[in-house]
Amino acid sequence: MYRRKFVSLGTATLCVMPILGLTAFNKTDTPLPKPAWLLDLIKINDDQVKQMAAFKVNDTKHRYYGGYFDWAEIPNPHSTVSFINDAGCAICCPESIYCRSQPLLADISLALQCLLKMQHADGTIDLLATNFQSPPDTGFMVKRLAPVYTLLRQSNTPGAEKPLADFKTFLQRAGEALITGGIHTPNHRWVVSAALVKLNELWSDQRYVNRVNEWLGEHIDIDADGQYTEKSTSGYSAVVDRVLITISKGLNKPEILDAVRKNIKMMRYYIHPNGEVVTEASNRQDKGQIGTMENYYYACRYLSLLDRDGEMASICRLIEATSFKKLADFLNYFLEDPSLWKALPGNKPLPDNYVKSFPYSGIVRIRRGQWDSTILSNNAGWFTFHKSHVALQGMRVAASFFGKGQFQSETIEKVENSWVLTNKLEGVYYQPYPKEGIQPDGDLSKMPRSNRKKSNIQHLQTTITITESGNGINVEVEMNGTEGVPVSMELIFRRGGKFTGVQQLEGSEDIYMFNDTAGTYSSKGDTIHFGPGKLEHKGLQLRGALPHAGAPTVYLTGFTPFKHTIQFS
Repeated sequence: MYRRKFVSLGTATLCVMPILGLTAFNKTDTPLPKPAWLLDLIKINDDQVKQMAAFKVNDTKHRYYGGYFDWAEIPNPHSTVSFINDAGCAICCPESIYCRSQPLLADISLALQCLLKMQHADGTIDLLATNFQSPPDTGFMVKRLAPVYTLLRQSNTPGAEKPLADFKTFLQRAGEALITGGIHTPNHRWVVSAALVKLNELWSDQRYVNRVNEWLGEHIDIDADGQYTEKSTSGYSAVVDRVLITISKGLNKPEILDAVRKNIKMMRYYIHPNGEVVTEASNRQDKGQIGTMENYYYACRYLSLLDRDGEMASICRLIEATSFKKLADFLNYFLEDPSLWKALPGNKPLPDNYVKSFPYSGIVRIRRGQWDSTILSNNAGWFTFHKSHVALQGMRVAASFFGKGQFQSETIEKVENSWVLTNKLEGVYYQPYPKEGIQPDGDLSKMPRSNRKKSNIQHLQTTITITESGNGINVEVEMNGTEGVPVSMELIFRRGGKFTGVQQLEGSEDIYMFNDTAGTYSSKGDTIHFGPGKLEHKGLQLRGALPHAGAPTVYLTGFTPFKHTIQFS
């Protein structure tokens, strides 16, 4: 842990210097000044504090007076903690317009009193969207609030005694819940452990450490690709990286950082040309969502400075260039640890010209400078193609084959210079039930279909072959077996662009048909070229296929035997 020191300056306008680490001093004990990027985040945080005033519960008769509403106007612990976090960071910063603000301190005090009302007798809180009396959600809060408690305690802010006492009560009650409480997703183990580590730094308690070691006894769930179980590239993978660093530092277990390094090394190949991140393979709610890399900033900055790693530094600078404002959500990390204020090492270029397979995650990544592509197994949207400002978010194909013709492949196989996805379907009919097994009451639940003989069996074999070609990708879709089956192929694009070469379906907003030799989709100077088209019928939404994706979608259609190659560039 860093030695803490405060310099008390005698004017209200200068307030108090923030916590300073031992490494932040030179030989004359001159404090390391906050870097420009951190000053900018403090300003952004000030704006967030202003905006949150609109969500405060101002009715003094309300049960949760002083707490904070969410967007649905439900007062809840998470919104209230968000305010305490943002306001607590602001009130402790001499550069903030709220430094030592007595009105803001009063709001923090009310919010803490409300938070105590929201806390159950066992120390837990509720996530009203889904989890009740939830130890893991309590862990998320403790992890976030513990640094703010330390900042406020050491800020010498006049009148902070009462809110600090309430703060301590909430955190220590929560700690009792975390010592014994359970979890229900893999990342919760490490979130709860990190929260216990932060509590142990504040109030040393061997029970905290014992519980962390119990969770660590399960070993860190990182696979050979460098990914955690939930594969949540825009959300929980980055959470795990951050909390593992907390555990490593707090318990002096540097070996834990190897998992963080491995995950971020993998993430180098998950970055789109515009700084977004591949999310299609996630097992969590970020699956297929637009995500950026800001959640990894703390881990990348920490490791870039620790290891003098130029690639980590490059990721940090990429995040600063593409999603800087979002970093204000992690201000407490940066205020708590001044060693992060040091200048990053020089850049080492990130990979941007590669073909990389991640078999445990079920994806293949191809990047060639300013465009990239993702091939996915176990995913109905099995292909994407991105440029900086325009994206094919997914490609799907389905056939009206016994209501189960939506294609996805369990595997991705490398065949010479191509990647191949396959799927085999069977459609059957059944013969009369064996006489000796017929139930007198005709109850079909007592006559399982597995006992009936199959007949009139139909088959559908789908093979998709994906091959680089010139400055793009060729996708060949072939369906064979039962003849005359309608086929519908979807090219699903991100909103914001304009098409050429396609025909909008009359009366629709986002449905287009493609029977031309070439089409384009353009936005902000970037263009995806695709073609040729194919349109043999207008049965776009086939029975058994997934519904329209709610995005601009181009349809190609045909019948089996079906074979069509479309190029993207």
